[in-house]
Amino acid sequence: MKEDTITKIYKRALVLGFIIMGFSFFIFKNPKPIVLGYLFGLIISMLSFKLLESTINRAVKMTPGRASRYTFVHYTLRYLIYFIVLATAAIGDYLNLLATLLGLLMVKFIIIASAFIDKDFTK
Repeated sequence: MKEDTITKIYKRALVLGFIIMGFSFFIFKNPKPIVLGYLFGLIISMLSFKLLESTINRAVKMTPGRASRYTFVHYTLRYLIYFIVLATAAIGDYLNLLATLLGLLMVKFIIIASAFIDKDFTK
């Protein structure tokens, strides 16, 4: 994947994230758990996307059998990270579980929305 595409995804996710966090201060009576949960999920989502990029770039240079094992291990690792993040948000009263889940899904939402909105995004 092109580096400028990844940077564009990160910028859009951060801008939308700060807009959502800003509105949270006006909409909710106690916005701190919501903002912290969303920020936690967004940061983990962005780091997971970077891990996915690294995994793909390394797997392309491997033999098919080794690449298959390598991608499976990293795929499992990413889901383990998601589990730990969601478990932390569910247990901790300082994080909102739904806001954390929204933050985790934000990069995916940005990619899908960019494919529809930005005509140059798929090139």
